[in-house]
Amino acid sequence: MLARLLRRFELYRQKTTRTKFTLILNDFDSAEIERFKEFVVNEPKIYDKYPSIYKTASDVVETARKPRRPEKRGENSVIGILKRLRAFFNWCVRRGYLDRTPFATFTGIGSEKYGTPYYITIEERDLIADFDLSDKPALEVQRDIFVFQCLIGCRVSDLLEMTSGSIINGAIEYIPNKTKNERPEVVRVPLNTRARQLVEKYSAKGAEKLFPFISAQKYNEAIKKIFTLCEITRMVTVRNPKTGEEEKRPINEIASSHMARRTFIGNLYKKVKDPSLVGALSGHKEGSKAFARYREIDEDLKKELVSLLD
Repeated sequence: MLARLLRRFELYRQKTTRTKFTLILNDFDSAEIERFKEFVVNEPKIYDKYPSIYKTASDVVETARKPRRPEKRGENSVIGILKRLRAFFNWCVRRGYLDRTPFATFTGIGSEKYGTPYYITIEERDLIADFDLSDKPALEVQRDIFVFQCLIGCRVSDLLEMTSGSIINGAIEYIPNKTKNERPEVVRVPLNTRARQLVEKYSAKGAEKLFPFISAQKYNEAIKKIFTLCEITRMVTVRNPKTGEEEKRPINEIASSHMARRTFIGNLYKKVKDPSLVGALSGHKEGSKAFARYREIDEDLKKELVSLLD
């Protein structure tokens, strides 16, 4: 994604400067990063003005169809792209390709902003787990994967790679993909009874992977269907990632694989309220800001505090 985005930026700079502009590592300075950021933010408008960029860049549009207009990116998406670019330049410095990263003098990345995390309760999780989907076997498989993910709290990218060899002495062991290059720490999550039963259910099929996965997109679509069938449709308050505005949405419409991770973390945190303990099971680093958001939604604790005023 980042490589294709940089290629489009290079073509855009050629169009606007009317030169044979080429992105060169040593020429990338803080001013060029700022221009790249503006391109990332304004790409939908740039598509309208310079559509030929998207027609001629074969490594950008890998289809014979008409190129699709880029969607407007939210603030968090822009920040994420800049962070990936920064990580690339840091890698170049470590490899000796550069003496200094241009991000050393760039201060315009900013910090992501997130709404209060929403997740399902243990009762809702169990309702999903016990719901009769025998007449929908394909959906039943995805339901089982989602429930298992709720029980171990990993990201879907880590779950995809798990095999029977990932289970050691009754626990799942893995190194999170997201942080393995920065701090390759092993996360160990003991399997409870329901999790062990799910593993056993699919181990008999002789597959190398723990579960028969489909694509991430279809997995998320299946999760939404499962929530709807189980009538888990309560309204939740979310932050629109593109506008940054608060809005109310039915939880089944925004359910996804990452909700399984939040469900694991949120319900554990309600029980123990200790970020260090929960982080040891979720792979969050010490002092992670993520747990501050979970403290905000401990409704039971809020009720206990208010009752003190009676």
